[in-house]
Amino acid sequence: QVQLVVSGGGVVQPGGSLRLSCAASRSIYAMGWYRQAPGKQRELVATITICGRTHYADSVEGRFTISRDNTKNTVYLQMNNVKPEDTDKYYCAADSSSVRPTDYWGQGTQVTVSS
Repeated sequence: QVQLVVSGGGVVQPGGSLRLSCAASRSIYAMGWYRQAPGKQRELVATITICGRTHYADSVEGRFTISRDNTKNTVYLQMNNVKPEDTDKYYCAADSSSVRPTDYWGQGTQVTVSS
C-alpha cells in the first residue's frame, strides 16, 4: 500500500503560477496528476516515471511542468500561465507498473483560476 499526501492548490489569477506537491510513502514507478470538474470525467494532466519520462495532456503542454524528487518520493506539478479552464480539483496518483498511474490516489486539492 502507498499513501499519497498532497499539498498546494488554492486561488490564483489568470496568467499566474502555482505548484502542487504529492509525497508518497515509498518509492514507486510512476506518479502523476489528474484533474476533474464536477460532473465531468477525470482527465490525465501529466505523468512521470521514476526514470524521468514525462507525458502531458495537450491542454497543458508548455505551461505545466511535472518533476519528481526520488530522494523524497515526491512529485511536483508546476503550473505556469494558468487559465480559467485549469480550474478543477487536482488528484495525485501513483502506480507500481503502468506509466498511466491509477493504483493509488491521494486526496484532491482545489485549484481555482480567477481574477
